[in-house]
Amino acid sequence: MKTLVDLLRENARLTNNDLAVMLGKTPEEIEKEIAELENEGLIIGYSAIIDEERYNKNCVTAFIELKVSPQAERGYDDIAIMLSQYKEVDSVYLMSGSFDLSVTIRGTNLREVALFVSDRLAPIDGVLSTTTHFILRRYKEKGVEFVHEDDDERSLVSP
Repeated sequence: MKTLVDLLRENARLTNNDLAVMLGKTPEEIEKEIAELENEGLIIGYSAIIDEERYNKNCVTAFIELKVSPQAERGYDDIAIMLSQYKEVDSVYLMSGSFDLSVTIRGTNLREVALFVSDRLAPIDGVLSTTTHFILRRYKEKGVEFVHEDDDERSLVSP
């Protein structure tokens, strides 16, 4: 059975009435539960999933892998918090594996992203190396599939 959080994760635009019917509760109970989840910090925001390529043809999104030297008693937190403050930064994650932090950024072109990495990220004390990966096309994000049937310019080939 789906929970309130599951339903909001799938579609945060559902009304309290819709959620109440789906969960067998009253709209007032749903409103109270949502307020509690927000106050507890479990729900920290709501957002729309945007097809960036269709919304802004000049938008460039990049995943940047950072190897960093953890700081005494603070680990990776100080660097991660500092990176989070940049307006270009969409997300920052501490990772397991061959790199330490994953940073997702958006820019208006490849050069802007490259300059952000070389001028702002790489010089940070404790950053040992960076590797940048650019998104070429989105197929699915946060459980939502992107359908671009009209964008396919390849010709059909038959034997």
